[in-house]
Amino acid sequence: MAASAIAVLDVDGTLVDTNYQHALAWYRAFRSMGETFPIWRIHRLIGMGGDQLVAAIGGDELEERIGSELRERWVEEADPLMKEVAVLPGGRELLLALKERGHRVVLASSGKPHHVDLALDLLDARDVADGWTTSDDVEATKPAPDLLQVALQKIGAPEDAAAVLVGDSVWDVKAADNAGMPAIVVRSGGFGDDELNDAGAVAIFDTPGDLAANLDETPLA
Repeated sequence: MAASAIAVLDVDGTLVDTNYQHALAWYRAFRSMGETFPIWRIHRLIGMGGDQLVAAIGGDELEERIGSELRERWVEEADPLMKEVAVLPGGRELLLALKERGHRVVLASSGKPHHVDLALDLLDARDVADGWTTSDDVEATKPAPDLLQVALQKIGAPEDAAAVLVGDSVWDVKAADNAGMPAIVVRSGGFGDDELNDAGAVAIFDTPGDLAANLDETPLA
């Protein structure tokens, strides 16, 4: 792929280690409204946007009845947990390696703006990334392609620009496929290699740092 390619990077679970905090926050939000789901089932949906997670785990009736309030309670539960979040190994190094190769870098997050701000601070990414998104930028999140398309728009690129997604979940891979992008995945999302391969991942690495060290083996060479 050309050196002028665009690297579209997921943030939560890919660059910063937030997936289990998100799952616990959802569990607590559900419990606060009298609904209990096993945390492992919630974890399997992390990476899918909150606009879709409630119906995915509890059905359309649950979404219609309490979806909006659940999302508000999720924020209340998640905020205190964010102080525990750390950058995944090589998260910032990956950003720098991509820039050194001449790629444009856009961070595609559907996180709340203040959570994205925290991630940007942890990664010291504001002067590295060419742009980023938040939940304010899209209505339909992954696995819909909207977030990735908006990410390209954020940096003035057309939807058919040469772009590669870096993510951590099957939802990232499916969104990339829906957007016409190849997807590279790190294992921090907790999905098995077989699941990621079946979803269409073109390469899998343990950490962002491992990807940074092996870019020549990927479409971001």
